[in-house]
Parts: sequence; structure tokens; C-alpha cells
Amino acid sequence: MNGVNPVRVNLKDRVAREEVEAFLQGFDLVLDQDVDYTLIIREGVLGGANIIATCSKAKSVLKCFAVNEEFRGEGLTASLISSLIDKLFSEGIYHSFIFTKPANSHFFEALNYKPIQSNADVALLENGIYDIQQAITEMKSRYSLGVAEKAALVMNCNPFTLGHYYLIEEVSKNNQEVLVFVVEEDRSIFPFKTRYELVSKGVEHLENVQVIPSGEYIISSTTFPSYFIKEEGARVRAYSELDSSIFGKYFCGRLNITKRYVGEEPYCPVTAAYNVALEKVLPSYGVKVTVIPRKSLGESAISASRVRNLLKVGDLQSEELNDLLPEVTLEFLNTSFGKEIVEKLKRGDSPH
Repeated sequence: MNGVNPVRVNLKDRVAREEVEAFLQGFDLVLDQDVDYTLIIREGVLGGANIIATCSKAKSVLKCFAVNEEFRGEGLTASLISSLIDKLFSEGIYHSFIFTKPANSHFFEALNYKPIQSNADVALLENGIYDIQQAITEMKSRYSLGVAEKAALVMNCNPFTLGHYYLIEEVSKNNQEVLVFVVEEDRSIFPFKTRYELVSKGVEHLENVQVIPSGEYIISSTTFPSYFIKEEGARVRAYSELDSSIFGKYFCGRLNITKRYVGEEPYCPVTAAYNVALEKVLPSYGVKVTVIPRKSLGESAISASRVRNLLKVGDLQSEELNDLLPEVTLEFLNTSFGKEIVEKLKRGDSPH
């Protein structure tokens, strides 16, 4: 089997996709919704031969990997990974990750992938022109992060609401130095650049608060894909614990973060599960997790989803919006780009 060439699968072909899904089911795996490129290897040379190996990618993350046990040790793993890395290079991507079962990590370590973190269900490894330690070193330098103890929040802010502001303000009152990580993954209707600018402007008067892009190691498609594709159940638990462990092991350790704050989550089950994972995992890294009750308007908590629903059906001069949003967000919504986002919401073609 050495030298066999993997073949790309047309994921838009229902029959071809279902064949890959059926093969993965035999390994208790699924073809993730965010996969954008899939390769397979068949037994023999005939087009109708059975699949014996497959691997996919979602942007820079290699995943959904499986090799028929009869053909292990025949170079199929190396062939699949080499072909996927060639694909990444053609897209200008020179740093990649692998999601796999912990028992399979050694296959990829032999191909120069370095482990980042694992739990009972999933392992994450990386390879390329930098690693997580280098990324945090660069973050420390760029944002002049010293050795003082810090408190942290991680927020998507889609968009930035008075609820978000309330959480940040409460944390700033009780801590000398606060880091607000804004989720950098661009899967939301409000782009990262906009979300980051709104939060930065909205809290610029809080002198002990620093707003920082989260990068690809905090709530990203790399560490927590279920956050963006809204899967539930065991996969959410596995990914949320993985993301929590990465934050505790690397970010809290290197940046001297001793407290992590989260907003109480009454609406989104994925975020609620993530909060549970944080409370379970972070204390083992010496980090205290505090849940702050959400700021409410009327009988309901202020939330970004509530704002988006209002924008879908209402107008920008809505009195309720004025009670949910800070001035910086209201001003943005009245710009041409802000109105464009509102129109996308009304058409219903936004990611979330």
C-alpha cells in the first residue's frame, strides 16, 4: 500500500459524503459539519473498492481521521497527512492542528505534531511555524502583560451589550488587573474587528481593563468547534473541558491569571456547559471561577441573542434597544456598515 495517493471526496455529492460518514461510524466518529476538505484511500485501484482510510480538514484543523485496522502500519496515516498539509500550503496555511482520539496521538507525534492538551475523549496536537508557547510569549510582549495577578473574562460580544459592560465593570471593581479576551473566530454576524473595537471603546475609561484578541487557542474552531456549530451532549463536554484545560495550563500559568469570571447562562446550553467545564477544570490549575448573575431588563437577562432578535424585527430607534446597548454599539448600528449587518440579520443569512 506504500505510495498510494489519497483521493478528494466531493462533499456536495450526497452519496459520496454518506459513504465517508458510514466508514467513520465504524470508529465511533462523525464527519463534522465544519469540514471543508476530505480525502479517502480505497483498497486496491478499482473505483468501487471499499474505503480503508480517511482524514478531513476544517480550515487549519485536521480531523475525522480513521484507518481500517487491517491496513495500519502501511503508511496510510503519513500519506493522508502529507496530502492535507500540501493542501494547507496551497491555501497559505503553514501551521496546523490535529484533533484525534488520545489513543491515536502517537501516530501524529511520529509525524512531528506536538501535543497541546488531551482528556479522556479528545487530543489536540499542532505543527508548523509557531506553537502555543510562542503565541503566548508574543501576546505578553505585544500587550505588555506583567507578572501581577490578573482576572480574566472571555467574551464573544455579538454585539457588545450593556450586559457585557456590566460584567466587565463588576470584575474591574474587584481586581487590580483585568484581561478581557474577545473571541477572534469570525463565525458571528458581527465581525471580530467590529466586536473588538466596540468592547475596546466601551471600556476604555476602565483603567485596569485591557482588551485582547483571543487568538486561536481560546474558544476557537481549534479548541472548541462545538461552540460555533452548536452541537450538544458528550462532544460539547469533551471540547469545553479541552478548551478549559488549555486556558488553565497555558494562559493562566504564563499570564498569572488567578481568577476567571463568567456570566450566568440562562439561554444557551453550549455556553452553560462551558461554564460547568470551567468550574470543574480551572481550580486544578489554581484558578478561582466566579459566576456573575446576568444584568436584567424586565424579567429577562440582557443577552446578545435578545438584541439580535430585536434587530431582526424592529428598528434602530427601538426604546428597548436603548436599554440593552451601550452608546458605542448604538452609534455603530447607525453607520452604513452597522445597517448592512442589520439587513443581513433581517434576511436571516447570518451565522449566529
